[in-house]
Amino acid sequence: MAQAQAARRPGVNIFDTSRPLWVLFLLFLVPLILSNLLQTASQTVSVVFLGRMIGTNALAAVSAVFPIVFLLFSFLIGIASGSTVLIGQAFGARDEHRVKKVAGTVLGATVAFALIVAALGYTLSPWALRMLDTPTNIIAQSEAYARTIFLISPILFPYLVYTTFLRGTGDSTTPFYFLALSAVLGIVLTPAFIAGWFGLPKLGVVSIAVSSLFGQGISFAAFLMRLRAVNHPLKFDRETARDMIVDPRILWTVLRIGIPTGVQVIMVSLAEIAVISFVNRFGSSATAAYGAVNQVVSYVQFPAISIGITASIFGAQCIGARREEMLGNVVRTAVGLNYAIGGIIIALCYIFAWQIMGWFIIDSHTLEISHTLLMITLWGYLLFGNSAVLSGVMRSSGTVLWPMINGIFAIWGIEVPAAYLLMRHFGLDGVWMGYPISFMVVVLLQYRYYTLYWKKRTHARLV
Repeated sequence: MAQAQAARRPGVNIFDTSRPLWVLFLLFLVPLILSNLLQTASQTVSVVFLGRMIGTNALAAVSAVFPIVFLLFSFLIGIASGSTVLIGQAFGARDEHRVKKVAGTVLGATVAFALIVAALGYTLSPWALRMLDTPTNIIAQSEAYARTIFLISPILFPYLVYTTFLRGTGDSTTPFYFLALSAVLGIVLTPAFIAGWFGLPKLGVVSIAVSSLFGQGISFAAFLMRLRAVNHPLKFDRETARDMIVDPRILWTVLRIGIPTGVQVIMVSLAEIAVISFVNRFGSSATAAYGAVNQVVSYVQFPAISIGITASIFGAQCIGARREEMLGNVVRTAVGLNYAIGGIIIALCYIFAWQIMGWFIIDSHTLEISHTLLMITLWGYLLFGNSAVLSGVMRSSGTVLWPMINGIFAIWGIEVPAAYLLMRHFGLDGVWMGYPISFMVVVLLQYRYYTLYWKKRTHARLV
């Protein structure tokens, strides 16, 4: 019975020699990309409801909270990436007890972190919003939204890390199904809470947060029941509950891998603040063009980021199974898919650039600016994807310090200074030239470290 249930478990087996590796990559990759798209689309639609059904002030109130929430989620992204590496290695070694031990430790630490965040966030968010000079006409709504987000974090955080646990075992399909469920529920419930449909209370600006609580709470419960039904190694049972007592060695290893990832995400965000300060000098049309181009770029980045995550998970499984001879094939396959998939998407964006930018912009002058900026920067994201693959594979062995240093140097040592200097000679176009220049630098730095150091080492399991 257990064998039959195990056979029904979804997931990709990287050691399946009956199919080419690129096919296995795609089987894992497509649900992962769709999950990212769904989450982004759900947030976008909910914000549209907020702006149209309540007004601009409500939209501004939610936007004012974003810098605070982003810092928290940057840390959470780091924890998730670290846990995925350890679970991937343990799963590759077919050590189910170690899989549950890692998951339990990370889950226990995440719950503790979420409870601390809830208490501190609820208490300190009014002070933080004032420190950020939140406009007085929206600060009451911002406080209400921020406090609600913090209070529901003990539900949101464990759900998000649990979905990453499954990806570490090669299963991106199950998380996709339940993320889709939570996204649909969020989209349906947000306008219902805003307008008070079906006798629900009218919650105003906090409707998005409360909808997320219901959507993700229901989805999380269904997700855990599904894991029990298929007797998945990561089902929540007594062993997992016992393992939530944190193992300091495992937690330290997770943090050692995860914190540099979170720091890099934060540094990228800070760099964007510097870049927008350059862009703002050219007027509101330039700022609007910046926002529109970033919308397009965010979707172009999904495949590159997802391929990097896949390479990291597959690499971790190879190391766990002591099949290091497969790592080179993982890298070659991931890089090839990056250029194939990314190349097709970017080519389509170039061909239909006027039409795509027209979805966001009506003004002809702003449309022309955004089109020019897209032409300058878009091709560089192929190099961005290449570097994501290399850093992802190196992360699979726990090597994170130098990839992080390379990434931060390319941003703050190359991109921001280049954007500033080129801006003085080429105007607004010069700001965008900094992106592909930094992407060229970072892929060269990552490739150099990968070939000269990482590739020549023997990589053992971390715990």
